[in-house]
Amino acid sequence: MGTAAKHDGPDAHHQRGEEVTDATVKALGKLSEALEVVEHARGLLYGFHRLTGKADLTLGDAVRMLHDAGHHELAKNIEQRIVGRNVISGRWTFQIVEDYDDGYYAEFKEAEKQAREVLADGKRHLFEAEMKEERRTHGRAHHEAVPADDQLSNDTDPSG
Repeated sequence: MGTAAKHDGPDAHHQRGEEVTDATVKALGKLSEALEVVEHARGLLYGFHRLTGKADLTLGDAVRMLHDAGHHELAKNIEQRIVGRNVISGRWTFQIVEDYDDGYYAEFKEAEKQAREVLADGKRHLFEAEMKEERRTHGRAHHEAVPADDQLSNDTDPSG
């Protein structure tokens, strides 16, 4: 059994086609960067959703404890004003998350994917893969182009 020639570069999924220009790689990289910001914002939105839900449940516990301590009017007032309240008009946070996911986020993801499909055969992170090649020390441990398990399949066509 022979061994495949060792390739010292990005795998086929992270190599630009001959027709893909530097300007296109840079533009796709900027688009990817923008998507990463949207992903971060989405994570913060989910954090807001979870924290707000936790606050409402904790407030429910506090209201019960106020009742148990004999502060019925105050507990009732807080419960009626805040427990289960919409965070914005007509919406709990799950509704905000759903609207964000189904609207802005879905549209953004689709636009980024479409740009990659049209301009780079759907390949992701071409800009970053090329930056890695520029920054890593070739031949040095922990600076490999791909994980060791990928070395043998490194030269294969990504389409199979």
